[in-house]
Amino acid sequence: MFEHDPGEVSLQARNVKFDWTHTPLHWMPEEPIASHTVSALNLLLPEGERWFCATYTEALPLIADAKLREDVLGFIGQESMHAETHDVVLHDYLDAHGVDPRPFTAHAEYLMRKVLGPRPAMSPRGQKQQLVERIALIGAIEHLTAFLGDYALNSRWDELGGDANMIDLYRWHGAEEVEHRNVAHDVAVYFGVGYFRRNLSMLIAFLGFIVLLLRGTRFIVSQDPSLKDRGYLALWFQWMAATRRGALPSLARMTKGVARYLKPSYSPENEGSTAQAVAYLAKSPAARAALR
Repeated sequence: MFEHDPGEVSLQARNVKFDWTHTPLHWMPEEPIASHTVSALNLLLPEGERWFCATYTEALPLIADAKLREDVLGFIGQESMHAETHDVVLHDYLDAHGVDPRPFTAHAEYLMRKVLGPRPAMSPRGQKQQLVERIALIGAIEHLTAFLGDYALNSRWDELGGDANMIDLYRWHGAEEVEHRNVAHDVAVYFGVGYFRRNLSMLIAFLGFIVLLLRGTRFIVSQDPSLKDRGYLALWFQWMAATRRGALPSLARMTKGVARYLKPSYSPENEGSTAQAVAYLAKSPAARAALR
């Protein structure tokens, strides 16, 4: 269906507009836990993507390759728009449904700005090394987001009665993740991130992602008056049940995605379809609405 290769694409930020007035808290009506799991990404994405942008802005003066610089600038533009859009969701959607995101986003801000931020007190050599560590971690995270973007583009959310606005949000975002999936890997290679560091970064990123997503999901569940918070173990089993119904990607599928990254022959080109991503971006309701 997506056999036509559009070739090299120029990365550009797309303005999008969403109206969250009529989107219910359980945006997949029969899948409240899956709904909250995907919604929990909004608690992480704004600060995470600002961290991407800040790190790459710091790295940009050290990149002499003109094509890579152009790609990095396009990447920064797209990620800035992602951060801005998901930040609006926090308040126009979660806050409007009685879920106060501020305690969780304060933790996300501390993690991204303090724990994973630059260390100006270090020596210049130490600062450069720490920058490369961040670049390696972003490379791993961007593989996960490309995997999740491909999942969103091919998900069963429509069949499950998912809200059209929420589906479009994640498919628009996911399509751009697939579209720019080469950039973070190319930057990591440019800065000399080797096989061992690349794989260590993936193990940290994957475990961190699962833990933060589990915490974020429980955070929303605890503020949902229609659900009982039975703790992390019960939530884990509810996650597994949702994956069997196709509302979330299975742990086995995600693990296989991570395993692809660990191979010496890894290439981002094998993660998702640029043709499918570009085709969706051309018809995304939110992207088209911004053009009117």
